[in-house]
Amino acid sequence: MKLFKQILATVLCSVAFGAVASPAAPVAGTDYVVLPEPQTVDTGKKVEVIEFFAYYCPHCNALEPAMAAWVKKQGDNVAFKRIHVSRGPTVLPQQKLYFALEAMGLVEQYHAKVFNAMHEQGNSLRNDTAVIDWAASNGIDKTKFTEAYNSFGVAAKLRRTERMMGDYRVDYWPMLVVDGKYMTSPAEANKNVKPVPNETQQHANALTVLDFLVSKAKAEKK
Repeated sequence: MKLFKQILATVLCSVAFGAVASPAAPVAGTDYVVLPEPQTVDTGKKVEVIEFFAYYCPHCNALEPAMAAWVKKQGDNVAFKRIHVSRGPTVLPQQKLYFALEAMGLVEQYHAKVFNAMHEQGNSLRNDTAVIDWAASNGIDKTKFTEAYNSFGVAAKLRRTERMMGDYRVDYWPMLVVDGKYMTSPAEANKNVKPVPNETQQHANALTVLDFLVSKAKAEKK
């Protein structure tokens, strides 16, 4: 019985350790990917970090609070950008919504509210009318928002997104790209972590890898 208890204790400790396992020393090809064709960045001495995301995506919604906290913590250390991915006509209104908010300088004020509308309030925002009505009901000037939503600037960003998704080989999201060279994500950073951690720990692991990549890219700029 004593031997059994010792074995059981060892197993439980191993499970507990595995449950909080994280990529302490991130490895290329395991915790992050080196992009085969580095992309040009225009952020000077700052490290560029791009989050490819979609408002409808439940994993992007779950990551957002941790991602927002990470960005706030960085201060001027990084140049952070978001790109709302394209995925057919039902996602286009949400994509235009994001770029319209960006054009109006309202992303930080309304970004989390869009996620909440879709994932907590059940508003699918799948057409232009639904998006414009949502914006107006949340205190955004309807005329100005509609102009931004239908502007040439937003249309240009839609076209640019298509090109970027091809250049960065974006085929799932959320995805995080550092300085045009490195990519990680909750899926990538946790694919070899056993047992599979819960989503909160997956996000923490991904941001640990992101910290590593930002430091790596910053050192390479010198």
